[in-house]
Amino acid sequence: MSSRKELFEIRESKILQTAEQLILESGEGDLTLDSLAQHLDLAKGTLYKHFASKDELLLRILIHHERKLFMMNKTADGAGAGVARMVLQQLRLPQRAMLFNHIEERLASTSSGLNKIFAELYQIRRERMKCMLDIAETYLNEQQSAMTVRDYMASIWAIGQGGAGLLNSSFYQRYLGSRETLKYAFVKQLLDLPKLYPLSDELDRDEGAADGYTKGNLIQGKDQSIASEMQDQSAVGF
Repeated sequence: MSSRKELFEIRESKILQTAEQLILESGEGDLTLDSLAQHLDLAKGTLYKHFASKDELLLRILIHHERKLFMMNKTADGAGAGVARMVLQQLRLPQRAMLFNHIEERLASTSSGLNKIFAELYQIRRERMKCMLDIAETYLNEQQSAMTVRDYMASIWAIGQGGAGLLNSSFYQRYLGSRETLKYAFVKQLLDLPKLYPLSDELDRDEGAADGYTKGNLIQGKDQSIASEMQDQSAVGF
């Protein structure tokens, strides 16, 4: 027989899954606790046993999603597969990628009292960031590329987020043709990109390190930006 704690966790997981489904179906991130309770056949008060507010529920959905992405990034099946996975995490469900970014920005700028939960989100994201940097660095070394980790990661983010925007646009869809071949093209471009910067001199990477483009500096820069972001949120009452 399941304990009360286990039943509570099972119910919370179901709430998160259903809420995410309703958000994606709305297309605008629109969700009310009344509609959520109705879909789950629960009393609205039961939802408040798990989440203090709708904003906390939304942030918990983002944390749950970030954890899933992190676990995917930790899959040990080669650096090339890891790079492809980073891109496809944005491109597989572009609506979700764009919508979740929008929800996070809105919560960061308008909600209050969520600083501890935001800290949890940023901690998971920081660990995921370190994992992705390791993958990028390994792939660059395998390709004997002089491209810096910073530049490669910036390219991955640009194509991932930009591609998600294209794939999520009803206007541009009429000009793009097959979505699957476009996703393949994006991934192939990023896997081929390091080859355009062959490692011609051992000093190439040393120069990149001198310019502050090493993996360690990129992680440090990410940590500093997260700390700055947390301070900004505190300034607006988080």
